[in-house]
Amino acid sequence: MINTLKTCTDPKIATKAGGQGEISCPRQGPQNIFQFQRGRWHLRNKMENRWQTEKDGCVVVVMWCAVPSKGIPRRRLRRAVKGNVTNRPDRSRPSDRPPSRIFSLYGFLPPFFSSLLFIPEKEKKKKKEEAAMVDSVALFCTGALIAGGIYWFVCVLGSAEQKGKRAVDLSGGSISREKVQDKYKQYWSFFRRPKEIETADKVPHFVDTFYNLVTDIYEWGWGQSFHFSPSHPGKSHKDATRLHEEMAVDLLSVPAGSRILDVGCGVGGPMRAIAAHSRANVVGITINEYQVSRAKAHNRKAGLDSLCEVVCGNFLQMPFQDDSFDGAYSIEATCHAPRLEEVYAEIYRVLKPGAMYVSYEWVTTDKYRADDPEHVEIVQGIERGDALPGLRSHDQIGEIARKVGFEVVEERDLARPPAGEWWRRLKMGRIAYWRNHVVVTVLAALRIAPKGVVDVHEMLCRTAEHLTRGGETGIFTPMHMILCRKPLS
Repeated sequence: MINTLKTCTDPKIATKAGGQGEISCPRQGPQNIFQFQRGRWHLRNKMENRWQTEKDGCVVVVMWCAVPSKGIPRRRLRRAVKGNVTNRPDRSRPSDRPPSRIFSLYGFLPPFFSSLLFIPEKEKKKKKEEAAMVDSVALFCTGALIAGGIYWFVCVLGSAEQKGKRAVDLSGGSISREKVQDKYKQYWSFFRRPKEIETADKVPHFVDTFYNLVTDIYEWGWGQSFHFSPSHPGKSHKDATRLHEEMAVDLLSVPAGSRILDVGCGVGGPMRAIAAHSRANVVGITINEYQVSRAKAHNRKAGLDSLCEVVCGNFLQMPFQDDSFDGAYSIEATCHAPRLEEVYAEIYRVLKPGAMYVSYEWVTTDKYRADDPEHVEIVQGIERGDALPGLRSHDQIGEIARKVGFEVVEERDLARPPAGEWWRRLKMGRIAYWRNHVVVTVLAALRIAPKGVVDVHEMLCRTAEHLTRGGETGIFTPMHMILCRKPLS
């Protein structure tokens, strides 16, 4: 049996011509050949259909084929090998046990037996070179794949919706790079307990600081519209946001060419959507100078600078004449006012008689319980992370509007069913938050982004968790809609 044949050094078999000899089967033809390389060969491994031996860099492959051994002269075979069959295997080991129907050379030849094939040293070296080439190509492809993944992770995904800002351009707004972290600490100290803020006159200053810190992160990680919207089946977040904004101007019922006011316009995402939808002339006001520059740049890029105007100012003391606007709206902006009646009074002043005003307010709902520690923790987390001097209750909004002179036309929570979950986008964006935080941390370590940006982003991630919990428990809504009219007289 061939698996007992470990060595053969018979000079008659290992002839000088070609350095090999053979044992053939006359009856079965030339296929039944066993060839040997000059010298001593060692069995290295046994596979399913072949064995390999190696010596001095030359490999011998023993191949098997379906050739019967019946009729092979056993006496001749013994004379040929002259008893030089040595190192019989230990059959107690599974690896050395012969396969079924395989017998010793002293009995019958193996039923599947063909020839030994020789692979010269030159071919072996060539194969090694080919293997090295394959390894190099695989290494290059792996490196390219990793580089592509990093590019996709940082640049292609970029922001969650609109790439209005690149990660490498993150800044502290109008705050110098070296002061970002200090300003963040001052902000956090001021809004640590929003309900206990005593110096309400400082609130606008710290709201300005807040938007210097977060504007770039909002644009990069969220989009140009800094607000929420109900989710719509089959609609993207971008489309849902646009529909939410267009509904505001539809409620105002203003014709094309009207002059309307955006109270707290941010970088102008809603302003541009409303101007494009209604063809009205929109004037936006924001307290943050950096947002003014960003809004103007976006307006020019969108080709809407003829319809959109941006003014830097405090909506508690607006630089507009009385009775100068045909309508007004505010989308999740007046929540920053320390006293809502002050901003409503200013809006009332600048509206023409009979003009409409609509607002989406951040409020606690009727499910909120002030004696529930979990509810208190959620609300305080929202207030700290969004520069709010204190969330108001849903039943206060209408009272304040009437107090300053408005007629309340409609008031309802746009987040109630059948509206989709507005916080779904926050939950779906958790992987993006983690990715963005990794990017911000790396950029800050490389000193591309200001050091304090990492703290700001971490604060916003925690705030997103509080907002999500507020939506899931139903104790908070960012879209309590109130539609008001200024009386004709």
